Amino acid sequence: MGKVLIIGAGGVGTVVAYKMAALPEVFSEIMLASRTKAKCDEIANKIGGNRIQTAQVDAENVPQLVELIRTFKPDLVVNVALPYQDLPIMDACLETETSYLDTANYEPKDEAKYEYKWQWAYQNRFKEAGITAILGCGFDPGVTSVYTAYAAKHHFDEINYLDIVDCNAGDHGKAFATNFNPEINIREVTQKGKYWKDGKWVETEPHEIHKPVNYPEIGPKESYLIYHEELESLVKNFPTIKQARFWMTFGQEYLTHLRVIQNIGMAGIEPIMYEGKEIVPIQFLKAVLPNPGDLGENYTGWTSIGCRIKGLKDGKEKTYYVYNNCSHEVAYKETGTQGVSYTTGVPAMIGAMMYLKGLWKKPGVFNVEEFDPDPFMAELNIHGLPWNEVHNTDLEMEY
Repeated sequence: MGKVLIIGAGGVGTVVAYKMAALPEVFSEIMLASRTKAKCDEIANKIGGNRIQTAQVDAENVPQLVELIRTFKPDLVVNVALPYQDLPIMDACLETETSYLDTANYEPKDEAKYEYKWQWAYQNRFKEAGITAILGCGFDPGVTSVYTAYAAKHHFDEINYLDIVDCNAGDHGKAFATNFNPEINIREVTQKGKYWKDGKWVETEPHEIHKPVNYPEIGPKESYLIYHEELESLVKNFPTIKQARFWMTFGQEYLTHLRVIQNIGMAGIEPIMYEGKEIVPIQFLKAVLPNPGDLGENYTGWTSIGCRIKGLKDGKEKTYYVYNNCSHEVAYKETGTQGVSYTTGVPAMIGAMMYLKGLWKKPGVFNVEEFDPDPFMAELNIHGLPWNEVHNTDLEMEY
């Protein structure tokens, strides 16, 4: 049906490649490219069947990207590289008039801050080029945004309160490790919290607000209010939302390590001089921490991610909880990756499928909740991320 170029050969790229390779009727040709071609070759060899072509590319080098895209001629570029590489890849897609999909919004390399304004600014250029950009098609952002759109379409006349709850109750056996790229993960969880309330953003200190939340089949886990990018697009696209928050679980040992890393300056993103050479502390830290892609083999337990929503239906107050639980062991058995990579990679594959089938295809730049959620939700059940829904339940949230 279509040709796809995947950029990024980490855990998420591995899952995307595995899942696409299993669907030749949708993904007729697949190329996997990254800065290190050997990583791509290793993934391709594990998948087998000559399903995956590989290439070397620097995702920050627009001329290199343009050359690769023009040579391979994909229908869609799937970006699962680093967030600060989003704009160069989008620039290359514009130059070659090729559609684009990513899983995380742009983040400047020299500033621990992410927001959609940089990518939304591409709206007119993508529209004029007649190509599609699908933003934030992982799990959160991604599935959580589709969950919200599905709830708005089928269960609510008006969504007033949204709480996205993200629990990783897994155990990888390491003293400290991050579940995706350490440089991005640590930057994300150490910045100030932020949530939407009554038409404005309210800022909090890092991890200042927290509470125990019960997760299905897992039980109570201390959950911390942090800022997450899908809140920005969801309050824009669902203007009846009065309050929107994002909660994530962290163990005490993880938080202790995180505080030490911050206190001694190892989370810094400004270059320092060491023995006559310039290094970035967090990039050095990344080099000594466990590789997230290697955690899967010994990972046990579950992730549980979902949306807790309160609003109005037929003039009456209604609550709704939609979620997925994913097993780290099952994810590893299928793809050789842990559950966090799996829950991000599967939605990226499904989003690419939606584009190639013409279901999510229109000129311009769009967040996933701006498309029809129904076909995407159906594919989640088929491809390893089945969802559950509970109506009129106690959401355990204060409003």
